[in-house]
Amino acid sequence: MDQLRALRYFSKVVETGSFTRAAKAFDVPTSSLSRRIADLEKTLGANLLKRSTRVVQVTEIGQLYYKQVQDILHQLEQSDETVRSYQTKPTGFLRISAMVSFGERLLLPLMDEFKTLYPEIILDIRLSDELSTLSRDDVDIAIRGGYAPNERVQAVRLMDNEFIPVAAASYLADRGTPKQALELKHHQGLFFRTPAGPNPWLCELNGQWLDVSASPVAISNNGKWLGEQAIAGRGIMMAPRWLMQDYFKSGELQELFIEPTLKVSQNPQLAIYLLYQKQQYLVPKVKVAVDFLVTQFANAEI
Repeated sequence: MDQLRALRYFSKVVETGSFTRAAKAFDVPTSSLSRRIADLEKTLGANLLKRSTRVVQVTEIGQLYYKQVQDILHQLEQSDETVRSYQTKPTGFLRISAMVSFGERLLLPLMDEFKTLYPEIILDIRLSDELSTLSRDDVDIAIRGGYAPNERVQAVRLMDNEFIPVAAASYLADRGTPKQALELKHHQGLFFRTPAGPNPWLCELNGQWLDVSASPVAISNNGKWLGEQAIAGRGIMMAPRWLMQDYFKSGELQELFIEPTLKVSQNPQLAIYLLYQKQQYLVPKVKVAVDFLVTQFANAEI
């Protein structure tokens, strides 16, 4: 027996005082509604209603039962409304995972505006340079540098992620300024460790890709610390152009112009991607976040 449906039928009969009117409210045959209530009474072992050809009366235990089930039905309606609202307006926890440097410099400043636009969304932002698998981790949106992944997720290209060589004036004064890629073998390097290992320094020379990485003096997955090492004059670093703009303005670091152009990958699709599971775009909190971030970075001057 569908007890929940029977409870609703019973409550409507009590409210309308009629099997016929109650059946009409649910658009079901009167006989079907009456049979379900009879099954409910049989299950409870009590008569909830007194039936006659003219009127329906509620028994004493039926009145008590009616009052108690109203709280249950009302609470259920509120729960149903909560779920419907969740599917129609942006609300609930939004879990975003992003790279540390990207999150600190670009993502977090945008989230104040996002929170103003969508106050019912609770932001849960995790900054980490470890890879996130959306299907495995409890993440709605991930922002990662690299290539569009092969897993079954939607990947939106947010911005380029060009890596450039930089160094402090003090380092260049001491060791000289390299102009040619092959000269880097005689320099000191600061390397960022990715999940696949330290980023190599590559260039294409005479149709062949060469690894021209300098001798490592520091390797870390902490970009901020590597930046401090570069500012202290301890070596040359390959870093995202978008991350270096403030250092260039302050004069703490400067870009090196080396031929052929240095890369950290042979893949031309290197970029920063916003990742989410395709079906999650139907959830309002995810949709508004994706649309907001894509629009912000499309209009950003980075």
